[in-house]
Amino acid sequence: MTTAPRAQPMQQPLQLLRLSLVAVWLWTGVASLLQWQGESTALLAAGGIRTPGIQAWLIGGGAALDLLLGVWLLCRPGRSAYAAALIAMLLMTVAATALLPSLWLHPLGPLSKNLPIAAALWLLCHSSARD
Repeated sequence: MTTAPRAQPMQQPLQLLRLSLVAVWLWTGVASLLQWQGESTALLAAGGIRTPGIQAWLIGGGAALDLLLGVWLLCRPGRSAYAAALIAMLLMTVAATALLPSLWLHPLGPLSKNLPIAAALWLLCHSSARD
């Protein structure tokens, strides 16, 4: 009797980690769109960006990028997807820091949460065999 080879012990935790990041990116994109005239616009205005056209471009572009990364991580996970997500997250963190450095001191940690996300993406990137 032949049995299927067992998955490597780290495969299931890495899969769960990947799916949790997919959920973060997809939900962030949806939340940005749902809060277009609410929290999304308020954050940009608090950072000094008050021009509606620029706000729309940043919110729409950011939401599109988040959704694209979420779908990419879901459908075609691999080093390229993890590296792109890591770079995008780092750039968004730098931009948010430039606009509202006080977010680093926010009790719910909207920017400090990017530190474990970066570590997770780094781990997935270096454990991925695809591309």
